[in-house]
Amino acid sequence: MSQNLKSSDRIYCALDTVDVDKAVQLASTLKGSVGGLKLGLEFFCANGADGFNRVAEQGLPIFLDLKFHDIPNTVAGAIRAVAPLAPKLFTIHTQGGPEMMRRAAETAGEEAAKYGHAKPWVIGVSVLTSLDGSDLNAIGVPDPVEEQVARLAALAKASGIDGLVCSPREITRARRAGGPDFKLIVPGIRPAGSAVGDQKRVMTPSDAVAAGADILVIGRPITAAADPAASAKAIADSINA
Repeated sequence: MSQNLKSSDRIYCALDTVDVDKAVQLASTLKGSVGGLKLGLEFFCANGADGFNRVAEQGLPIFLDLKFHDIPNTVAGAIRAVAPLAPKLFTIHTQGGPEMMRRAAETAGEEAAKYGHAKPWVIGVSVLTSLDGSDLNAIGVPDPVEEQVARLAALAKASGIDGLVCSPREITRARRAGGPDFKLIVPGIRPAGSAVGDQKRVMTPSDAVAAGADILVIGRPITAAADPAASAKAIADSINA
């Protein structure tokens, strides 16, 4: 776990919009209040590399959350396609298997060296935070969510990727499986009193960091606030409280 990060640096704000101008405005507003920004599938499908670059120009690290999941050659090609953008981290699905994860890690390193960029963190998605045990059962996974996440964390670590996306409820098991240097990226973070929304496995920021989270992904509690920067600062302060 990253012990030396400032509380604000642990917060990556999810810019859940397809409006580039709105995303750029939020990015500008949040400079100095968060450690980075998350751009997801909807934004990238709508705006592509140009939209990514407009947000990145604001100077904050970008988490490119596209959740690549395909055969190893295709995932490697997708990583080569986004490598010029130099995201700080990007996601793949761990359920793509060990060979896909190995190829992703290798390709990310090769492409970063080619472009002279820092190697991005390759982060594996375990079980989406919108799912619970009944959802897993419906798709043929009989084990509890915690056991499936721990299994995928161990597989991700063995396959050479940098970390895992997991819900707050699985942090302890994922940390045990991945070890102290394994990056844990945790959505499903809701400050006390916030609406849960579409997340089924949630936790407060301070509890998630205490459990061992490295990066907290927080969207609407910041972006829907009247003063997003003040909301981000309050969340960072709550981690230290």
